[in-house]
Amino acid sequence: MRLFLSSYRFGAHYDRLLALAGPPGPVAMIGNACDAWPEARVAAATSDMVLLRDLGYVPTELDLREFVGRTAELARRLADFPLVWVRGGNTFVLRAQFARSGADRVLTQLLADNALVYAGYSAGACVLTPDLHGIESVDDPAEVAPVCGIEPQWDGLGLVDRAIVPHIDSTIDPDGGCDRLAARYRAEGIAHWALTDDDAIVVDGARTEELCTRATP
Repeated sequence: MRLFLSSYRFGAHYDRLLALAGPPGPVAMIGNACDAWPEARVAAATSDMVLLRDLGYVPTELDLREFVGRTAELARRLADFPLVWVRGGNTFVLRAQFARSGADRVLTQLLADNALVYAGYSAGACVLTPDLHGIESVDDPAEVAPVCGIEPQWDGLGLVDRAIVPHIDSTIDPDGGCDRLAARYRAEGIAHWALTDDDAIVVDGARTEELCTRATP
């Protein structure tokens, strides 16, 4: 299994994604964490597509809403890509769209088979954790039902062994909600990675490396 998980885009470690996934090539971009914000979603997806294209990637957006009830087709499409890029937004909305489309099962299997690299930031990283409790303090689970037609799910995919808190000391989180969440996890003894926007977690097979500026429990 190969994972590149960050707070914001590549953080300060684009070189480590290159080492993990190889030189730029085709990439599937998943922007469904922004589905609750229709106007912002277009700009957000475009921004990431331009970023990837400028670095030499050939991005294709895969909208998971188009694969509800078509999990086998999603599996076929994702199998064409050596890299999947999952951008941030609302973790609960992303988790729901993973469940509705079967992306949670498909990606778990492709990663187990070492068939692709998963690169995700913010919500795209948090969705891989074991448990989403706590994230409701920064992402609103009430956005799920109107957009996805199902109730929020509180389990992550469980592909890493601890919680992830992005945007520590970040201008992206000016009210400090993520800092407060990390403090809560520390106080409750919940293992987590608290990531600044420069930080990343790299999983390569049995090895997990924390490219972090601060120690976390």
